[in-house]
Amino acid sequence: MEDAYCFHKDFEPSQPAQFQTEQHYFLYAIRGTLRLEAQGKRWTLPPARAALIAAGHPITISVLSQLTTASVLFPSSVMDEPSEALSVFDMTPLARELVAECRDWGQDAHPLSEYARGIFAALSGVVTRLAQMPSRCVLPAPKSQALIKAVALTEEQFDRNLAFDEIALSSGQSPRALARRFAEEMGMTWTQTLARIRIINAIERLATTDATITQIAVSVGYNSLSGFNAAFRDLTDMTPTQYRTSFSLGEA
Repeated sequence: MEDAYCFHKDFEPSQPAQFQTEQHYFLYAIRGTLRLEAQGKRWTLPPARAALIAAGHPITISVLSQLTTASVLFPSSVMDEPSEALSVFDMTPLARELVAECRDWGQDAHPLSEYARGIFAALSGVVTRLAQMPSRCVLPAPKSQALIKAVALTEEQFDRNLAFDEIALSSGQSPRALARRFAEEMGMTWTQTLARIRIINAIERLATTDATITQIAVSVGYNSLSGFNAAFRDLTDMTPTQYRTSFSLGEA
């Protein structure tokens, strides 16, 4: 029977690149931040989160900062086929402890002892369960060219005081038509999309810089710290301070 194993490695920041594996891949960054893209969606992956990538499904990975991973590759004999090609979810203390225990068993540490197999099996069960509770910090990808342009304009200027009518005019469509496209293709309004873009960028800055919460709030377009905190909590169920603190829990 093929065994699972842990892949512990450091990476330098890099541009987007396609990634695919023949085994189910549990991707966890102990330090550093990644950006993942698959099936028309985009996630940020700081140490507070992890991802499960199904075997045989290509995704795009960008390394945003100096990165240390402690990932685990699961053969089909250890983990059932994931329900999604890519799931991104928040880590739990139990998941972190199991990953730490697995780090001594790399690709060459075979055959595994019964104890090691039990640890990997426990991690597989925990990861499978967590993957069924994906993070809401995801940005859907638009499909029509008109909305692609509008979202691109919003992403280019999210850090300033934007107006919906301005985006509609710049993308060559009426506000009514653009509002309909956001509802149909993104499943949210333009205002909700803008807020999500801002919070996703805030998460990346919380993970990759030492800027204060106030500095980050201003840098992503919020004039009010209370407004930023409320929007952040609405999407992550944590304050920015709590979210940043959760990154250090993954360090070993």
